[in-house]
Amino acid sequence: VNQVANLTLVSSACDVVSTVYASTKESHPYIRSVCDAAEKGVRSVTEATASCVQPVLTSLEPHVAAASEYASKGLDKLGGKLPLLQKPVEQIVLDTKELVSSRVADAKDAVSS
Repeated sequence: VNQVANLTLVSSACDVVSTVYASTKESHPYIRSVCDAAEKGVRSVTEATASCVQPVLTSLEPHVAAASEYASKGLDKLGGKLPLLQKPVEQIVLDTKELVSSRVADAKDAVSS
């Protein structure tokens, strides 16, 4: 999970979502009250679940470690094949806009000629 969270694409996407969420809560009082209630509920469920789940996690720890190692190797391979994962969301959006603009310009040129 940490390795995925540290990917530039994932961390920048989380930053964008977090910024939009905070801005929305700040701008809309009704949405803020709903979000605050939802956050409180998630905290309560998390706290209640943590104590119940801990014994199960302890017994599964060797299996989780093996799965984590396997997933880590897969992410390393994926990162090598998809350099897009190392770019922030803003760069991907900009690159996509430039690509689409270029293709539209090429299509216009082809139609006009």
